Amino acid sequence: MGSQVRGVQLARLLGQWHALPGRRRSPDYAALAGAVRGLLADGRLPLGVRLPAERDLAEALRISRTTVTAAYRELRDSGHLASRRGAGSWTMLPGTHRVASNGLWIPLDDRDMLDLGVAALAAPPELLPAARAAAEDLPRYLGGAGYHPIGLIELREAVAQGYTDRGLPTSPDQIMVTNGTQHALDLVLRLALAPGGGVLVESPSYPNALAALSARRARITTYGLAADESGWDADLLLGTLRQVRPRVGYLIPDFQNPTGHLMPAELRERLVSTAHAVGTDLVIDESFVDLPLDGTVLPPPTASFDRHSRVVSIGGMSKPFWGGLRIGWIRASAPQVQRLAAARVGVDMASPVLDQLVAVHLLAAAPAIATARRAQLAAQRDALLGALAARLPEWRVTVPRGGVTLWAELDGPISSALARAAEEVGVRLAPGPRFGLDGTLERFLRLPFTLPAADLVEAVGRIAAVRYDLDRAGLPRWREPSVIA
Repeated sequence: MGSQVRGVQLARLLGQWHALPGRRRSPDYAALAGAVRGLLADGRLPLGVRLPAERDLAEALRISRTTVTAAYRELRDSGHLASRRGAGSWTMLPGTHRVASNGLWIPLDDRDMLDLGVAALAAPPELLPAARAAAEDLPRYLGGAGYHPIGLIELREAVAQGYTDRGLPTSPDQIMVTNGTQHALDLVLRLALAPGGGVLVESPSYPNALAALSARRARITTYGLAADESGWDADLLLGTLRQVRPRVGYLIPDFQNPTGHLMPAELRERLVSTAHAVGTDLVIDESFVDLPLDGTVLPPPTASFDRHSRVVSIGGMSKPFWGGLRIGWIRASAPQVQRLAAARVGVDMASPVLDQLVAVHLLAAAPAIATARRAQLAAQRDALLGALAARLPEWRVTVPRGGVTLWAELDGPISSALARAAEEVGVRLAPGPRFGLDGTLERFLRLPFTLPAADLVEAVGRIAAVRYDLDRAGLPRWREPSVIA
């Protein structure tokens, strides 16, 4: 979508805006204004976009211009629209919002919110000792400039050893340290994908990866994952790859986000072989590879089947350790790493030395940390599953064998409406359309089990209450929107 949205485009996004639930039937102008807020809330209508002229939108919606005028006035009053006479109206968020740690907008007064929009754990107790040890290591680096474009050798050695331990021999020259996994993806796309290039992604997929691809103006083709535990249909996936022949394929084979699926070894091997045959480079996101549950045995890394430098693996510290530690990495061939370093100079030069030293100490303690994390996540997952079975038995959930999220199939196409309703009772949700490209997936909801068990049970209770209200009465009013990561 460009910097301006036409009336027919906004009408398609709004859908059945006048039929959204409400305890008391709202005037049409209020329902229209609320629906626009809802589009802002789930990210389908970007900030800074010029809305259509009142007459254009009225014609597209087949309503009176007076209704559109009143809706725009309400949006201006609530801080969601900025208008200038003769120039138009642009979407915005109210001044009571700020940028959250996930890079997106949230209200300032929601500290008591049970946040199921972010699939990340709190820091482990080992983080503080690691930070102290890193500070003690820091003086020996202070005599230099502090720029290490591919990362400190100690950290690259530790990451390389992790791949080797998984059965994929790796040298430090094949590792580049980045500022998180998202940064790793951005750098790889800068090198591998020209603007307008073709990309194959799973559907659903990680929203911020989709945003990165959109920023590159990629031509995105989606492959639909099964909702049940089967996940990938091998023939359909490989057939799509052969037919589309994209420049890049972005996949999450290890506890896929958001579905939690684990790709079998045989398909990994066939995927790499087919990608080489059609000239596709694979970007394999391994963010959750350290979090198998219930004793699940991991297949070999996808890159272990690569003989032609077609696979680039990305990973990081955010999921198994802490999102506030912005350390990620890229595993590729040594020449690719050098090209990535050259591309990086125009972006951010290097990762912080102190953060890298903290990462070195955490990786040294990784076996103990991972064991504790897996036990914690298994208990919290089971608590969430039990609460869903008790309070929302109509929902279908496949038990994931690892990772941190459930992908729930709801009892109706209500995901976005439910997310807005849940905000009213202090629960932030990630509705299904956030994980796709075209506003579909309304029957699905991602539910991370990263909060304490008691909070998860409480959250499900609140969700069940508002789910019941959607059928009977609905929402008393529209809440200020918050965008979900």
